Amino acid sequence: MAGKKGQKKRFWSDDEKRSICAQTRASGVSVAQVARRNSMNANLIHKLLRNLRFASEEEAGEVLDATEAGFVPVEIADAMPVPSPSDIRVSAPPLTEPVSAQRVDITLSDGRRILVEGTTALSAVLSLVEGLIP
Repeated sequence: MAGKKGQKKRFWSDDEKRSICAQTRASGVSVAQVARRNSMNANLIHKLLRNLRFASEEEAGEVLDATEAGFVPVEIADAMPVPSPSDIRVSAPPLTEPVSAQRVDITLSDGRRILVEGTTALSAVLSLVEGLIP
């Protein structure tokens, strides 16, 4: 651990990080033990272990072999066509009394969102959505 005088944040060199990661790979040693020994948080050690720069040579080789697999061709059968906005009809069953909601959040098929907050009659929201469809 190398740091400047008065500096709160601690820094470890790459060699120190590799050494800490190697300590966790010893049989019968837990990450928590290594963390206490080095006065650091166990979460930081887990983060270092996921980083390929500090992985052992065998682990780094396994990951490289897995990434060399390449692309796999995909074929989509029986794809459903996307309906055009004119094909979509918004309808609601007849209601005997007005229904209201505190918050209505609608995501349209093209990614646009409608967010209505506050007590609102759902019939008004339905009219708004119908007005958006050409």
